[in-house]
Amino acid sequence: MGRNILVVEDDKNISDLIHMYLVKEGFDVRIAGDGGKALEEFQKKEPDLILLDIMLPVMDGWAVCAKIRETSKVPIIMLTAKSEVFDRIQGLEMGADDYIVKPFEIVTLLVRIERVLARTGRLNQVYRFRDLTLDAENRTLTYAGEPIDLPPLEFDVLAVLMKNKNRTVSRERILNEIWGEDYFGDIRTVDVRVANLRKKLGLGDEIRTISKTGYRLEERRK
Repeated sequence: MGRNILVVEDDKNISDLIHMYLVKEGFDVRIAGDGGKALEEFQKKEPDLILLDIMLPVMDGWAVCAKIRETSKVPIIMLTAKSEVFDRIQGLEMGADDYIVKPFEIVTLLVRIERVLARTGRLNQVYRFRDLTLDAENRTLTYAGEPIDLPPLEFDVLAVLMKNKNRTVSRERILNEIWGEDYFGDIRTVDVRVANLRKKLGLGDEIRTISKTGYRLEERRK
């Protein structure tokens, strides 16, 4: 659930880049290079989310969004090279769930996708690691069925690590997912929370520090 994404983008360099990163994150990705193809792909199989560029051949993003909204509430994130307030308002008024102004950082795109999927109920938010079960929506954590209380920020950091189990997550990605893209605090706050999690949950070997990057929660060390 929440892993099928339709990318509608006529710039092949951009669509290839998005495709590469989304597949790496475990998403199933389809590409459409124009508005007509977008509707064809949508009718073949409704995705869990659509990344929709505005400036498209055949049929622009506004028209595609309007057509899809006639029959579906699938989450739509608009991709636009324009930053005017009018474009943002128009997209949201036409039924888009969010928008991203190009050029954008891949980490920003990934975070926004996760947020929209979670907000629209299309993302599985129960994560498991060994005897730990974390329910992000209900904010509960159990170990072998027994409840564990963690401070909110430690819970949030653990949620990001469990969601990305066996993948390296940068400190910046963790900060963005928890505090948002406008957070300007000390990045070392992530290190403090990770140190606490290692001590409290006995995850000293499982939460690996990746030099100059971030952390990775691993099933076993190689």
